[in-house]
Amino acid sequence: MNENIFDLSGKVAIVTGAGRGLGRYCARALANAGANVAVTSRKPDSLKEVCAEIEALGREALPVELDVRDYDSIQKMAETVDSQLGGIDILVNNAGCNIRKASEEVSWDDWNTVVDTNLRGPFFTAQAAAKKMIPKRKGRIINIGSVTSVFGYAGIAPYCASKGGIKQLTMSLADDWGMFGLTVNCLAPGWFQTELNKVLYDNDEWVEYLSDRIPMKRPGQPNDLDGAVVFLASDASQYVTGQCLLVDGGITTGATRATVEKRKLPE
Repeated sequence: MNENIFDLSGKVAIVTGAGRGLGRYCARALANAGANVAVTSRKPDSLKEVCAEIEALGREALPVELDVRDYDSIQKMAETVDSQLGGIDILVNNAGCNIRKASEEVSWDDWNTVVDTNLRGPFFTAQAAAKKMIPKRKGRIINIGSVTSVFGYAGIAPYCASKGGIKQLTMSLADDWGMFGLTVNCLAPGWFQTELNKVLYDNDEWVEYLSDRIPMKRPGQPNDLDGAVVFLASDASQYVTGQCLLVDGGITTGATRATVEKRKLPE
């Protein structure tokens, strides 16, 4: 084993939905650890900035068009990465979407849009990557979940269902592919500001309420995911599979807004 078990030098990673938000954070972290990174989006022009960041770290960046709701697009993406970067070692299944509506207002098409993007797409993307990894008897698949993989919230029922499904899918794929040396884990971020939830962060009162419920007393920052994604992508996690790693500042401890005077830190 490499003396630096977190070193990703020479590895090829795919990060889906990498043009912004959590995907961009993950792509940057993997490149910083040594990986060459294929970044995907339905809109390739949105990948220019993240590609520049990866290349500034001395790594190769490959922008690839991908619509995870289209089976043929998934297959084409996997073949492109395999042929142009020389294999697939790591997949971060990040592409996703959300539609905020009360459950009684969710339409058939709303449900299909969210669940097809967040659950069906990641399954077939993982399948395409696994077919490249299995002959090598090694690979790392990281499915991006959410605190909603274990919690439910009003107004986002399809999203919660899809992210709960990601957690269950992770365990099933881990069991399927462990014999081939592949690990499959779920990285579940807590409250990080992204384009999907930006509207919430525009409300200062809501941010204050949220922060009070998080034991670390703040929402997540971009670099808070770096260690976790590199760990799950590296040899450091070679005996970790089927797990859901929550990076949430502790909000899933069940903390509630303080009702007593806040404790003072020791002087």
